[in-house]
Amino acid sequence: MMNMFRSGLNVCCLALGKRLSSTFAGESALPSNLLIPPNLVEVQRRLRPLPTDSVPVLHKCEAEIARHLRPRQAWLESLRSRGEDQLGVVELHPDVFAVHPRIDILHAVEVWQRNFKRISHAKVKSRAEVSGGGKKPWAQKGSGRARHGSIRSPLWRGGGISHGPRGPTSYYYMLPMKVRVMGLKVALTSKLAQDYLHVVDNLEMPTPDPEFLLDIVRHRQWGESVLFVDANEAFPENLLQAAAGLKMVNVLPAIGLNVHSMLKHESLVLTLDAVKFLEKKLLWHDSRFTPLYPFRLPYSDFP
Repeated sequence: MMNMFRSGLNVCCLALGKRLSSTFAGESALPSNLLIPPNLVEVQRRLRPLPTDSVPVLHKCEAEIARHLRPRQAWLESLRSRGEDQLGVVELHPDVFAVHPRIDILHAVEVWQRNFKRISHAKVKSRAEVSGGGKKPWAQKGSGRARHGSIRSPLWRGGGISHGPRGPTSYYYMLPMKVRVMGLKVALTSKLAQDYLHVVDNLEMPTPDPEFLLDIVRHRQWGESVLFVDANEAFPENLLQAAAGLKMVNVLPAIGLNVHSMLKHESLVLTLDAVKFLEKKLLWHDSRFTPLYPFRLPYSDFP
């Protein structure tokens, strides 16, 4: 018995020693079939240096900031060339770009955006709509079989469906405006905290060539998908032609910016006008004291 215990202890010690030696030697403990190939490993992003006091501030917040808060800073970039990625510093309002990360609100707004326009057209026939079955299949008594009144009963094969979908069904509901506004703030804050929010002076490009825009996206490591947002609905023609040739690049006016579009794209590029527009609109909801709709018309009554 003692010999068996000693042999088992020796085997455990040998296995533990091999694992420790492989760990200190830098080897992976995973088998070869579970290791990720080197060509599939994500390249580490180049972190940009944080703005210092010597960098000029090109844009300051127009709205008043509370004394206990400080504005967030971001680099001002340009699309005129790939090297113009640190023109100066832009100050962002902390009540819009530095709120508490409420992931529950972000999830609630995302689910609402996917469902409030959803209409299900699934529909099945009930026993009243299935053809046939007007005659009792057999007598109530005397046949020895179970009693039935119609062959289109839900118990029969080919009969009607009980409690099935009776479309079209609307899944419309409306979230409170405060929740929707908070969802936009949380999405903007998350993009800025992850260094996926970029600010440019404008969307003017020297050429409509898609390769020029793709080179800027790759050089600045903006990720696999980019969303350009401007306050004006009329975008520059060069940007529109370049984005039309790239599946990873989309444009959107600031008035239509939503949580789903921000989460769908890896990077968010805002112009200075878009930053001013978003700060003005979102901060207004923090100070408004009147409802957007009359209380006699609840949100659920709107289309």
